Amino acid sequence: MKFLIDNVFLVATALISGAMLLMPMINRQRAGALVGTLQATRLINDGAVVLDVRDANEYSGGHLNGSRNIPVAELERRVAELPASKPLVVLCEGGNRAARAAAALRKAGRSDVYCLEGGLAGWKQAGLPVVK
Repeated sequence: MKFLIDNVFLVATALISGAMLLMPMINRQRAGALVGTLQATRLINDGAVVLDVRDANEYSGGHLNGSRNIPVAELERRVAELPASKPLVVLCEGGNRAARAAAALRKAGRSDVYCLEGGLAGWKQAGLPVVK
């Protein structure tokens, strides 16, 4: 016990770093089905709707061709705008907001929701096109 009291900052640092190491795993579970760029391209070619959940300013800076922009903060009230009969490929810049959006869509009853692994950054890194 004396060690813990004497080294409170060391213990706190260890706990915080451990929690941060677990965050990607927790986000993956929350996101549900993750798809890479190849699988996403196949889904899009088969008719899936691409849902970009970034803010309008980020979206105007570059997005996937034909994607729909509904910021994650507005998603719950605008979910009816999405076609119920088509799968959804959800993305944001890096994946965190997309995971939250996918969880909200599943809560609203959608089961055909996929998160783009790596988000738009991963899409660009793969050399795939974006439009402005």
